[in-house]
Amino acid sequence: MYRQAVSQLLDEVAETEEFFRAGIVAIDITEADPFTGNRTGHEDEIIGTKENTDDYAYQWATVQLVGNAVPIVLDARPVRKGESRKEIVEDLLDSAEDLVHVDNLLMDREFDSQHVLEMIGQRGLSYVVPKRMQTSEKAQAKRLLQRDQDRYETERKLHLGKNEWHETTLIYRRKVDSKHDDHRQYSVFITNRESGHLTEYGYRWELESGYRSIKRFMAATTSKNFGLRFFYFAFACLLYSIWRAVDLLVQVELTDEYEHSPIVTADNTLTLLKKETGIG
Repeated sequence: MYRQAVSQLLDEVAETEEFFRAGIVAIDITEADPFTGNRTGHEDEIIGTKENTDDYAYQWATVQLVGNAVPIVLDARPVRKGESRKEIVEDLLDSAEDLVHVDNLLMDREFDSQHVLEMIGQRGLSYVVPKRMQTSEKAQAKRLLQRDQDRYETERKLHLGKNEWHETTLIYRRKVDSKHDDHRQYSVFITNRESGHLTEYGYRWELESGYRSIKRFMAATTSKNFGLRFFYFAFACLLYSIWRAVDLLVQVELTDEYEHSPIVTADNTLTLLKKETGIG
């Protein structure tokens, strides 16, 4: 149902010259508000928080257009206990590629897995993902620090099992104005693109900003019911996407251009939806 609604929304905005059904997408996982108490019967759904805490929380995964495109959430799905990151990314990419042409995929370091990256590469897509610093990466960062070198690029083969490997590139980049004075000044990114595209990773933060806005659209509940909680999240994603699509259409109507910063507020959109549908 969500995918059908988003498809109709994309058809509406695609009538403008300012919207292109192609671009960069970002995948990430967010968590619902944590709650405590008995989770008997919900152990496979309330899997905990992303941080190492004693809190319980549902987790949801999304894929969203980022970059110069209007930031529409193309799909949303729950994260269940025992699912691999590869399964989650495959499912979301299937949805995204049914709706738009995907050029590049951005993810955070929890998706730093050779099997995830190999699957993306097999689809003919490019990716940029921060790499978790293991012993070899820390050692290399220390050498760069000794040489006072801001950037370094090297090829890397990631073992997939048996005699199979995923070929990729590691890019070390020194953080500007880092609070650290040791190897932690460096971030390591893993990519199958040219290093010049590394700056695109900054677009991923639009997804984080989107999550904050999405939570403004969510109805409050104390229920542990999995279906209800996911419906509230997915519906909030849809309302957020409608808001950003309406803003695109209004900007084009008024100025014949689209600027990423919205001129239509979320409250305006909610008021309009309530007037037209009675929801809200």
